[in-house]
Amino acid sequence: MPPGRVRILVTNDDGIQSAGLAVLASALSKLGDVWVVAPDRERTAVAHAVTLHKPLRVHHAGRRTYSVNGTPVDCVNLALFKIMPQRPHLLVSGINKGVNLGDDVLYSGTVSAAVEGTILGVPSMAVSQEGRERFRFAVGAHYAVRVARLILEQGLPEETLLNLNIPNQPLGATSGVHVTCLSRRRFDNPIVGKVDPHGRNYYWIAGTRISWSRSKDADHEAIAGGAVSLTPIRLDSTHYEALDRFRAWESLLRAR
Repeated sequence: MPPGRVRILVTNDDGIQSAGLAVLASALSKLGDVWVVAPDRERTAVAHAVTLHKPLRVHHAGRRTYSVNGTPVDCVNLALFKIMPQRPHLLVSGINKGVNLGDDVLYSGTVSAAVEGTILGVPSMAVSQEGRERFRFAVGAHYAVRVARLILEQGLPEETLLNLNIPNQPLGATSGVHVTCLSRRRFDNPIVGKVDPHGRNYYWIAGTRISWSRSKDADHEAIAGGAVSLTPIRLDSTHYEALDRFRAWESLLRAR
């Protein structure tokens, strides 16, 4: 554990009023001082968006609690550079309403907040809870605290964040914690077209979600089996094994 009092930054993409955020912040308070900086409204699926063309405003919503009229990534930057008097030892984003598995991490505001924390040098993790109308946030918070304690004690590899997904099971009914890789995710009929009362076409990005894994030990398989999924994600997405292949293109692409 870091010397002195631990500082933990909590954020999300479901907004400052989310029950998952409140449960997470309360549970993490047993580890240290929790600061909450979250969007003032739901910002689901905004990915790594940053607000550049309008002013950001911060509202003091309670003791060490602030809302921001921006994205999760905006919240992380404001927290580190303007709101918190000292850098946090840990950033935890969540608890998200619904899992963030496989390729969905590319769209998730929850995961992007943890990515931004990692970029800025803060050990970070994202926490998401499986469910529909009812979410077992207390179960998600239980596992988040356990993982947070290990991060504070042992640290994380450089440029690596953790993506934690909890199945919709009562505490004690999960089938363990599995370290997983990201699965492939796709939608069947991803664009749904309709016609409004004026005869004009409009579209919903929707469809039925289908999953298949890149390899064994995929995250969606763990959740389907009632297990907690813990996936390490690294920032450097360079395909190193392909570098030599594409270096052969250098001469082909050389200006003549």
